[in-house]
Amino acid sequence: MQQAVEMFKALGDETRLRILNLLTEREVCVCDMVDILQLGQSKVSRHLAVLRHAGLVDGRRDGMWVFYRLATARADLHRQIRDWLLAIRHQNADSRQDLQRLGELAELPERCLEGAQETAMTNPVSQHFDRQLIG
Repeated sequence: MQQAVEMFKALGDETRLRILNLLTEREVCVCDMVDILQLGQSKVSRHLAVLRHAGLVDGRRDGMWVFYRLATARADLHRQIRDWLLAIRHQNADSRQDLQRLGELAELPERCLEGAQETAMTNPVSQHFDRQLIG
């Protein structure tokens, strides 16, 4: 029950929902989240800590960069939350704008997103959503 409470607390903030929205697309570096969300690095990191504590995101370090992705769902509630995030990711203007900016950043040379390009092709969350759209 406590894990469910932590997940719902984490979902109760617009900035954290925007972060999760970005992560439905691909693995994202903290520096790109700062750029897209127009927030300070410490504020983004605090939101990521809440999401990590709730078990909704995982991070990995690659040199000086830290990349985050949606955590693998281990319980039914987590899978349902992930599916809900995928279903709503394009439903409002802020979400669409964030995803558009993420795509634009990926096209810029020498961005930390270069480390995430490889994982974008193998993101199981995006692949799951794309299969739902196709099938």
